[in-house]
Amino acid sequence: MIRLLPTAKMLQVARCLYKNRKNGAGIYPFYASLKVTDLCGFRCSFCNVWRNPAPDLDTEGIIKVLRNLGDSSIVLTSIEGGEPLLRKDIEIILKEASQQPYYLLFTTSVRNLLDYPLETYSKWIDLFHVSIDEGHENLELFDILPEIVDLPWIVCVQTVVRDCDMGSMAEKVKTCADNGAKILIMPAVELDDAKHSFPDPARFSREVADLKKRFPRTVLTPRRYLDAINGESHCSAASIIIDSDGGLFYPCRTLNEKPVNLTQTDLMGYLESQDASERRSVMKTCDRLCGWYQYFAIDFFTQPGEVLESLGPYWGDLIGWRSKKASHV
Repeated sequence: MIRLLPTAKMLQVARCLYKNRKNGAGIYPFYASLKVTDLCGFRCSFCNVWRNPAPDLDTEGIIKVLRNLGDSSIVLTSIEGGEPLLRKDIEIILKEASQQPYYLLFTTSVRNLLDYPLETYSKWIDLFHVSIDEGHENLELFDILPEIVDLPWIVCVQTVVRDCDMGSMAEKVKTCADNGAKILIMPAVELDDAKHSFPDPARFSREVADLKKRFPRTVLTPRRYLDAINGESHCSAASIIIDSDGGLFYPCRTLNEKPVNLTQTDLMGYLESQDASERRSVMKTCDRLCGWYQYFAIDFFTQPGEVLESLGPYWGDLIGWRSKKASHV
């Protein structure tokens, strides 16, 4: 059975969900991406993070951010990069994050993944994402899925699709399904100072929707996101990204502004400020269809019915999830 977050946390989340629904806006976020480093061993053409990396916080700074998120409406925090495994203090970070009242997701793309103490990491990580795609040139990681899936966490392949990669989506999905892994399919985001390789939105949506029908327990990409990249809905600030220097990208990563630093500023207090409100208004009027998954997909957090639909592929895995985990620690 999945572990339950503290009652006080769930009541806080319920209040924030209600306020988001009442206001029709993502005032309070529920998902946070924390980039513990911008350093990376890859040079993906569609990415701009490695081109202008921010400095890394020290261990104490990262812990301050993790605790700030723990005091907020966040229910899922993703530790990512860059490449988070490049940090020598990654075990300290994971242990601290696991003690906060949110679920912990970890994203990596290193080719030598099995050289790391994954069984140790799995004591703290709830959801393990592996970025595998042609852009990272690490397709060989599909071969080690059986070993990764055998550990006590839920495994998801995160794959970025460029216009030239459309033909390989079905094979990737089948490989994940055969090995008991999930897959999150995302188009290559249109970022400044990076190569634009966004696939045709209509074709991408059509083919991913078909794969969702064929593999309903495997493909995580939500219908709401597919609608959004075709202009049927807008971005939402119900998801946030924090850079490796502690700066909060707000209202989004694409606009590339960091008005506050979460080592110094209380997140919930800032979200209720006039500045944050004005920045969310900018997001509402933005006509840039960048396709960033977090902002285009997260709008379902103002619609409880969408939450249930988007979590559908997980239900079978969540039953007994923690009992399986307990046998490995």
